Amino acid sequence: MRPSYHPEGLYDESKANVASSGDGERPMVQLWHRNGRCAPGTVPVRRTKKDDLMRATSMRRYGRKHKPTVANPMSVDLAMLNEGGHQHAISYVQGEKYYGAKATINVWEPKIEQPNEFSLSQLWILGGSFGEDLNSIEAGWQVSPDLYGDNNTRLFTYWTSDAYQATGCYNILCSGFVQINNEVAMGASIFPISGYSGSQYDISILIWKDPKEGHWWMQFGKEYVLGYWPSFLFSYLADSASMIEWGGEVVNSQAEGVHTSTQMGSGHFPEEGFGKASYFKNIQVVDSTNNLKAPHGMGTFTEQSNCYDVQNGNNADWGSYFYYGGPGRSANCQ
Repeated sequence: MRPSYHPEGLYDESKANVASSGDGERPMVQLWHRNGRCAPGTVPVRRTKKDDLMRATSMRRYGRKHKPTVANPMSVDLAMLNEGGHQHAISYVQGEKYYGAKATINVWEPKIEQPNEFSLSQLWILGGSFGEDLNSIEAGWQVSPDLYGDNNTRLFTYWTSDAYQATGCYNILCSGFVQINNEVAMGASIFPISGYSGSQYDISILIWKDPKEGHWWMQFGKEYVLGYWPSFLFSYLADSASMIEWGGEVVNSQAEGVHTSTQMGSGHFPEEGFGKASYFKNIQVVDSTNNLKAPHGMGTFTEQSNCYDVQNGNNADWGSYFYYGGPGRSANCQ
């Protein structure tokens, strides 16, 4: 199956995300390509090992987020902060019907303090309320020792139709997301990674609703349509999204009663700028006519700006963008 339509109006990017080689060979997109490729008619599936299952809190919870983890810009739950919860630094739009979103995301390898914590950078396609009926489609990169058994930066997706209670999972660890691409594996390591004051690398992710079939499709880079979430998985998102979020999220388990030192993004605050702070750029939303356009009225949200922060901007080269992230625990973040 393929999408019936692609959105029109991609923000013009000066260079391809995946460099093409002149000798006719396919470029290496993920590290596992060093060991071969998948045959036509097959898709790559990351092997689930016994150790992966042993790290999970239970078989039922394997591959699932443990708590509601969407940033709600309308409220800060201080109880969640105090007991150790999820913290965010995001930009968002709401107030219209949205049929997709896009961003180019700077790729880093943030340090994780506790094995049960993670750090991710993603976009959220949201429908419903922040109660028990929330629909969410998510994609980006993450470092999650609990899920993968290492500290590599990995491409991931997630979905839920009931606010992370009983439905949904990461990648293809349950039925839901239907992969069609044989080049890019969900949960596989991303390479190369950006360096502080060094070379910067990013990935582009586009998610959009097929106006004919109604499924939500995901594209990685300029040429890899990875697969789709069937519309029947969702209630609100069967029609459209009511909110889009872009940004970072970490788990703050507050081991020993202090804030985690798990980093978000590059581990540096937004004011450090390019080459030092992590960014999202070329941010767009898909409207009801299946056109990509600049987001209108983007807001920002963070629970504790002294731990992780976010700063919006706009210019001709990057369109709508923001820098985000931070080091977590510090003299100003206890």
